[in-house]
This record gives sequence, C-alpha cells and structure tokens, in this order.
Amino acid sequence: MPGKTLTKGDNHLTMQVVNHVRTLIEKGSLKPGDRIPPEREFAQMLKISRASLRTGIGYLAAMGVMNVRHGVGTFVADGPPEIGRSSLSLLGALHGFQLWQMFEARRLLEGSLAALAAERGREEHLMALSEEVTEMYATVQDPAEYLIHDVRFHRTIAQAAGNPILAVLMETITSSLYGDRRKTVERTTSLKESADMHREIYRAIRTRDAVEARNVMERHLKMAEKAQMNEAASSQTKAKKKRRASGTASS
Repeated sequence: MPGKTLTKGDNHLTMQVVNHVRTLIEKGSLKPGDRIPPEREFAQMLKISRASLRTGIGYLAAMGVMNVRHGVGTFVADGPPEIGRSSLSLLGALHGFQLWQMFEARRLLEGSLAALAAERGREEHLMALSEEVTEMYATVQDPAEYLIHDVRFHRTIAQAAGNPILAVLMETITSSLYGDRRKTVERTTSLKESADMHREIYRAIRTRDAVEARNVMERHLKMAEKAQMNEAASSQTKAKKKRRASGTASS
C-alpha cells in the first residue's frame, strides 16, 4: 500500500513550545497548578507568533500537560506531564514507518481499548466521556478547542480500559499523529459528523456493548484515516509544487 513516510513535518514551532514548557517543568520553574505567562508575553519570550503559541498550548492541553480555563488562564495540570514521547517518531524517521501503518496500529489498538472500556469502565469514566462529547458539540465551530476534547475523549477510553501499558502505547501512537490530526480538524468544513461518531462510541461503552464499541471505534478511525491520508497527500503535492516553482525561479 502506498503511503507517506513519517518525517518531522512542519511542527517545529509546536515542539518549540513543548520543549520550552518541558524545560521549565524540569527546572522547577513551573509546578503543578501554576499559571503560565499571558499569551502575548509568552509568545515574545519564545519569539514566535501568538497563533503558533496557541497551537503549541493546544497540543500540551490535549496531552494533559496544560489546563486551559477560558477567561482565567492556562495552568500546568496537577497530574504528571506526558511529554517526551518522541521515540516512535524518531523510530519512524529512522526506519521509514508509513503513515498508513501508524493508522492501522492505532485502529487495532483503540478498537480493543473501546471494547475493554465497555467491560471495565467505571462511572467516573462514563461521566468524563459524556462531558467530553458535550464539549465537542459545543466547540464544532472552534477546531483547536474541539481537538482538545477529542484527544481527551480517546485518552479517557484508554484509562477506562484499565491497562496502563495499552494506554501508554495509544498515547505514543496518537502523539506521533497529532500534527496530521490537527491539520485535518482545522480544515474540516463540519465537525458535527465527528461529534456524532464520538457520541455513538460513548453510548456503546455506556451500555456495556463491547462488540459495538469496538466496531464503532474502528469505523470512526477508518473515516479519520481516510481524511488524514488525503490531507497528507495534499500537503505532499503542495510541497512538490513549491519546490518546483522555487527551482524554476532560481534558474
């Protein structure tokens, strides 16, 4: 099957934010519950645009490192930070992992996690899933915010499955795919269909239907895979055209 080899892509500025926050946490300059500097000040510190900073903060929020409280500020989460999961991306770059292979691994893994969540999920997991679905519908016009709740929804399912090893594997894979996932969400004309699919997954888990939970999750991820593969192909085509145009201009 043809596919795009995973490379570092265009996520340099996002990772600049991630690495800076990681350094602050490791040095003890940022502790759980601390509020980060205001957006304008933080962007100036990093010498990046506020839009790039928002993308980086969105990534950290989706990873559970930051909590964004609208009208209040952005805070370091109370739980342990989940940064530093770049090993899979590095292996992919070294060994030429294909994008479709990553998606296939995600689909198989998350289908199993959804089935386990239907069997093992506790009431607090069901409540958290319900809240994330509600927030998805509330943010269908705001792709960046929608993606935060989308990622949290999938992470909650992994937690509900009750196997931390599988949860870490899922986090590793989805972190590597975050850049493509973000682009797809940003360019989707309507996120309601995605929200509807997440609601179906939640309902299957809530009713303890493991088979249905697996089936709906795999169907959802097949749709997401198709959209993201199309986005990746489009980006690759644009990059080739840009290189050709640059070569023509310099000759």
